[in-house]
Amino acid sequence: MDPTAYALVATDLDGTLLRGDDTVSERSLAALGRVAAAGAHHLVVTGRPAPRVRPLLGDLGCGGLAVCGQGAQVYDAGADRLLWSVTLDRELAETALGKIEAEVGQVHAAVDQDGVAGLTLIEPGYLMPHPTLPAVRVDRRDDLWAAPISKVLLRHPWLSDDELARTARAVVGSLATVTMSGPGTVELQPSGVTKATGLALAAEHLGLSPRRTVAFGDMPNDIPMFLWAAHGVAMAGAHPELRAVADEVTTSNEDDGVAVVLERLFT
Repeated sequence: MDPTAYALVATDLDGTLLRGDDTVSERSLAALGRVAAAGAHHLVVTGRPAPRVRPLLGDLGCGGLAVCGQGAQVYDAGADRLLWSVTLDRELAETALGKIEAEVGQVHAAVDQDGVAGLTLIEPGYLMPHPTLPAVRVDRRDDLWAAPISKVLLRHPWLSDDELARTARAVVGSLATVTMSGPGTVELQPSGVTKATGLALAAEHLGLSPRRTVAFGDMPNDIPMFLWAAHGVAMAGAHPELRAVADEVTTSNEDDGVAVVLERLFT
């Protein structure tokens, strides 16, 4: 495809567009400026819920749409409202957790509440994989279900993320979609919801198609997005499962890997 044919750039945040300190480099910002100057759209497509994305969108100059919560939310930053959201049934979430713990023993859980003001709640023993993100500690697991949620986050005391995700998929079945979005981040989200479903909704709203989309990511939760887009770019050090479906591999997030590719595509 002619590089100038790309009309939509979809980027993950953590491990992809963001550096380890949650900032975006000047080079990456300049590359995104090239995208805008060419008349193309940039969409953030992230596992973070809308309330945890809002400040970053301002830094990126994104006043339009963003896909949040692993595809469970399409957020309009300009209006500060959700155009679309789907929640994870809390009874199903409890049942899924019970099935997982029956196989692997106790896990530690957290939830992202639905809505533009939703909180991240963490039960005793759960450690936030991103300590810079705000969270509210609750006294017991039942408190996690106090309000509608978009997803559940899981950590195991000693199982690897791959092992936990593999076991969870085997026992949860159709109760929820299981994904792994980063170190220490295995998640349960509404069944059938992925980054691709959210991206497809946002793209349709913008009148854009997958054949004119280039996507960037680093973890298995980005696989559906890569399969949807015309061109998938994995970061250096990306999870092997994502690299296996990527069309190319760029440099790391610390080395401006997104910018490296965008500078080539949008000259």
